[in-house]
Amino acid sequence: MSVHLVHPERYQEQLLEKQQRIEADFAPFDIPNVEVFPSEPAHYRQRAEFKAWHEGDQLHYAMYAQGEYKKPYIIDRFPVASEYLNDLMAALLPKLNASELLKRKLFQIEFLCTQAGDGLITLIYHKALDEQWQKEAMQLQEALGCSIMGRSKKQKLVLSRDHVFETLNIHGKAFRYQQVESSFTQPNAGICEKMIEWAMDCCRESQGHLIELYCGNGNFTIPLAQCFDKVLATEISKTSVKSAQENMRLNNTDNIQIARMSAEEFSQAMAGVRSFRRLEGIDLSSYELSTVLVDPPRAGLDEDTEKMVAGFDNILYISCNPETLAQNLNTLCKSHKVERFALFDQFPYTHHIECGVWLSKR
Repeated sequence: MSVHLVHPERYQEQLLEKQQRIEADFAPFDIPNVEVFPSEPAHYRQRAEFKAWHEGDQLHYAMYAQGEYKKPYIIDRFPVASEYLNDLMAALLPKLNASELLKRKLFQIEFLCTQAGDGLITLIYHKALDEQWQKEAMQLQEALGCSIMGRSKKQKLVLSRDHVFETLNIHGKAFRYQQVESSFTQPNAGICEKMIEWAMDCCRESQGHLIELYCGNGNFTIPLAQCFDKVLATEISKTSVKSAQENMRLNNTDNIQIARMSAEEFSQAMAGVRSFRRLEGIDLSSYELSTVLVDPPRAGLDEDTEKMVAGFDNILYISCNPETLAQNLNTLCKSHKVERFALFDQFPYTHHIECGVWLSKR
């Protein structure tokens, strides 16, 4: 992770710059007025990772500036992270410095926290972790009141659990999520809530059923299941599929089926090119798939998935990369019209922009 230069007094200025960039870059697609969803100017991140920097016999949190990888910057407080995460940082460091065993050969420290006040700290080492490490780490866990994990080469030591529980409030309803260490979760929980609410508003009048590609842990899937009779979701990561199934249980959601497969594989299945055992028990013909939700990685949609998506009446596209979004819209706008366009400031003070696009068939 690199250092963010945080200037809350300039927050609106940097947000306006992003809006103007999006309006200019997407002007060729005849987009409507961009709906802008600002972040909190500080204390918005629920995840952070730091280099464990050893100076003499003292351990520090450290980060590198963009493009500078010789000596990192020492971090005392991290204003982009939640207050709770900062409190854990402050409580953890003196305890690590007081223990030769816990700080020796420690090279990375990761925090995963939630708005609901749940926390998990992962300590990553260049050494094997033994029973003595486990004993001291258990004492540390009790002292901090949050979960601790240890990692080293071919080792993962979970002292209590490898996940946290988050509560997202969507249109006045609380949704509970298990979020697993090292799997993808949205880092800015406040913006995540706004993204899900916006997606639900787009889908509110949709007919038929929903297909979601890249569903992760069910972040969008579970609230959106309220807008549809049936939802079919796909995800390639075993960890995320397992987490999504647990989140369906936590939220008493029973109208979702999940297939563990990539978007490319599902495109092949829909086109009849290949059959997959992983689709056994799922009757594709029973779905009236009229709306598709895609939330792809930075590379965007591949050509086959792009073709499949173009066959739906409605497309909800959540993008973490405006560049590949524009490339995909070059194709999708031949058959569809952009009805709504949103900018979600997931990562203030960086060049990153998260977008939401709602398209309907021409």
